[in-house]
Amino acid sequence: MFQRLMKFLEQRQMLPRISDTERLALEAGTVWIDGELFSGRPNFARMLAEPYAQPNAEERAFLDGQAEELCRMVDPYEIAQTRRVPDHVLEFIKEQGFMGLLIPKEHGGRGFSTVALSAVMAKVNGHSSPMGTFVVIPNSLGAGELLAHYGTEAQKSAYLPKLASGEYVPCFGLTELTAGSDAASIKAEGMVFADGDGNTKIRLNFAKRYITLAPVANLISLAFNLHDPDDLLGTGKRPGITVAMLHRDIPGLTIGDHHQPIGDGFYNGPFSGKDVVLEPDAIIGGPEYAGQGWRMLMEQLAGGRAVSLPAGAIANMKQVAAMTGPYSMLRSQFGFPIGLMEGVQSKVAEIAAMTYLFEAARVYVCSALDNGEKPPVVSALLKSSSTEYAQKLAIHGMDVLAGAGVMQGPNNVVAGTYSSAPVSITVEGANIMTRTLIVFGQGATRCHPHALALVNAVEADDVDAFRTQLLGWLKHTAGNWLRTKVLGLTRALFAQSPVSGPTATYYRRLSWASARFALLADLAMYLIGSKLKAKGNLSGRFADALTWQVLAVATLRRFEAEGRRQEDLPLVQYACEYALARIQEAFEGIHANFEAPVVGWWLRHPAALFLRMNRLSDGPSDRLLPAVAGSIQSWNDQYRRLTAGLAKVEEGPSGAGRMLKAFRLHQEAATLRERIAKARKSHDLPGGSEYENIDAALEAGVIREAEAEQLREAHAAVLAVWEVDVFKPEEYFREGSTPSPGDDAPAPAATAVGQH
Repeated sequence: MFQRLMKFLEQRQMLPRISDTERLALEAGTVWIDGELFSGRPNFARMLAEPYAQPNAEERAFLDGQAEELCRMVDPYEIAQTRRVPDHVLEFIKEQGFMGLLIPKEHGGRGFSTVALSAVMAKVNGHSSPMGTFVVIPNSLGAGELLAHYGTEAQKSAYLPKLASGEYVPCFGLTELTAGSDAASIKAEGMVFADGDGNTKIRLNFAKRYITLAPVANLISLAFNLHDPDDLLGTGKRPGITVAMLHRDIPGLTIGDHHQPIGDGFYNGPFSGKDVVLEPDAIIGGPEYAGQGWRMLMEQLAGGRAVSLPAGAIANMKQVAAMTGPYSMLRSQFGFPIGLMEGVQSKVAEIAAMTYLFEAARVYVCSALDNGEKPPVVSALLKSSSTEYAQKLAIHGMDVLAGAGVMQGPNNVVAGTYSSAPVSITVEGANIMTRTLIVFGQGATRCHPHALALVNAVEADDVDAFRTQLLGWLKHTAGNWLRTKVLGLTRALFAQSPVSGPTATYYRRLSWASARFALLADLAMYLIGSKLKAKGNLSGRFADALTWQVLAVATLRRFEAEGRRQEDLPLVQYACEYALARIQEAFEGIHANFEAPVVGWWLRHPAALFLRMNRLSDGPSDRLLPAVAGSIQSWNDQYRRLTAGLAKVEEGPSGAGRMLKAFRLHQEAATLRERIAKARKSHDLPGGSEYENIDAALEAGVIREAEAEQLREAHAAVLAVWEVDVFKPEEYFREGSTPSPGDDAPAPAATAVGQH
């Protein structure tokens, strides 16, 4: 019977069909807490036992020392205008080992943990992305990481010390005109041949684009499709995707031009090669690694997606929080701070809570990587969600700053984050593709307790394994159907929680969410099957449900790891209610768009009605907003904790320094302002703001002369923050390089900018 059933499933294509490239992606890395959530019975005690680490003493000293010194050397606005990282800054990056943070110490690197690497990337890239790319790219997917994991001993000895010292500036050539998110379809071609002396060589032809650091790199890791018609390498006639190293001076390579990225421009450009000839020893791992490139990339991206881009995105969230909270209390309209108006307060609250949530996810996931996990699904969902929310919070910050946000100049403290946000959303797989194809598409097969094993059994024609996995899967579905009904009817009131107190409700409701998610995932795989690949919108909603479960768990893990700080409880409550509301929204979308006979009708109509009536959450209550927004609206320890990890800002006359100076002075004058406000309410002083009543308050004896001077200093600092940049005509207008209409003169030749 099971043999016939297996053939029936194959003929009807009811099981997902897995290509060779998809299988390599599926088999790369590990299943982590995502497997718990797909089970429908998550073990939250085990999840809370997962590490939540911080940099060690050596790494902390580097963060507080060299990383801070590097940031002090750089004026972010100046670099954004010139698009050039000064030579002395690059020399410091190289001399202090910033390019070798992930390279093992035995090869001259610093051998930092992933948690520390992420923290360094966040600090320097959050300060200046053009500068930060010289730290991020050498410590991301590329020569250093690939050689450390797959290189021959000779390759490691020859290259890793020079990469660690910055003698080699690397870039990674993957993206092409016809291969963006679909990286497996690269057209770059390598042909193995024997030269006139009978020596085996590889002839390359390629054209790459969007390559960060390409204009200034002198060592390229190139991904290409390798063909070996005579099997000279002994790995077959079509080995496939391979990664090899090219030096900048190799004949046939054209490199040095620049793209112009949106926002704070960084070094990025195309390169190409025509009839470039390589030795087989240039293949990373040696000739025997021909055709292993895709596996190598998938294995490293399995965890790597959770590091560099989330680090930069979360640093940007912190930057928005660090500036928006203070501004909302410094800027007054209608006689009181705009940060106390509910509309503004709601924006500030979301900025604060999401910054708390995503920092929790960054540390939680990077700690897992240091613990040996490489969860590709969790890494992908963290990359897509963190970069999306960095953009969303930047928009909130722009809304709050209003005129101060839309006038550019060195005093605009959020424009760089706002304008650069689309870059991170696009890199390492556009978020649209990541959400609709990777997170659930890969997760449904890999993280499910039976799906991949069942597919493997069918492909191997193993009837016994097929029977075991099929019966196990049916039992799994039945169990989650029952759990969903019981948890739904009781609103998870009796579900187990590993903790007591006000956060216990979130573990219970996440148990309920996990059971429903697992049941719906089973129904989708049963009834929609292989067609799920084409239903990106439906897959995307499943991805959303999984993403917000993971982010809520990370938030709860942080709360426990940091000692259940009571002042942070409103942040946790806001974040978890927000996450549960997003899960609810995803479930409603799945029900409304589940196209399958009978079951689809049931989900779209009767079940959908019960789903809407019996909600996981309606989102954060308005009652939470004052406390959540207030976490970044006061100059106190909580504000400093929530924005920790950014480069330190010295108080000064412009930019973030101007903002923080005004914030401190305004807060220090709070008791004096309260005294004036009280006198005004008792009619001892005329109407108007506290600052407008300084002289009257002094004359009436409400304050002393020294206190009046303190208030005047604070008032001047606040008014300075309200100002925006003004440019003289000779500063504002610049000579263009494009001929005027009707001018027959040719445009001047483009020149490469910022080469060293």
